[in-house]
Amino acid sequence: MRAEIVLLGKRLDMASQERRRVLVVAIYALLAALMAVLWQWTHWRGTGAYMFWAAMLVCRLFLGGYYTGGLVKPFNGKAPRQLGMPPPLLLLKLRIYQPVLTGDEALYRNDERELEQRDHAHYLAFQTIGVSVALMAFLASMRMLSPRLQGWMAMPADQLYYGLSLGILMLFLTLPQAILLWTEPDMETLD
Repeated sequence: MRAEIVLLGKRLDMASQERRRVLVVAIYALLAALMAVLWQWTHWRGTGAYMFWAAMLVCRLFLGGYYTGGLVKPFNGKAPRQLGMPPPLLLLKLRIYQPVLTGDEALYRNDERELEQRDHAHYLAFQTIGVSVALMAFLASMRMLSPRLQGWMAMPADQLYYGLSLGILMLFLTLPQAILLWTEPDMETLD
């Protein structure tokens, strides 16, 4: 796990557990506020994709895990692709020598402890997602079985289920990394 984030050219220290927890709460508060604004604005008509892209941006900038960048190491253990690099022969002809970093794999490979933490975070996250899907199925069955319950919500059923599925998608994309950030103790800083 990385101990700092670079945001708009400024380095933010995230070594303390308290700061990471504040970041997790801020991320979920912003995602919930965006969901509320989008529902008020258009009642989910064509705006659900904004939620998906907001979650992707949050993962790339802050959380990491499924994407390079962010605080959590990539879950797949692969280094990011180097785009736009000329072939090595051309670099030699132009007398441009790239330094060879031998220990670069350690930045991306997870050790046994990190793999265990990652697997446990996914286990907890998917339990939460499973409960969320079961709640959505329960609401759907209650609305289908009892016609009197059709008017208990101020929104139509399709908007309710779409909003719930968007919330579950946000959890699917962000919850394992958030659990890792929330539970990891304070990191040692190298000052």
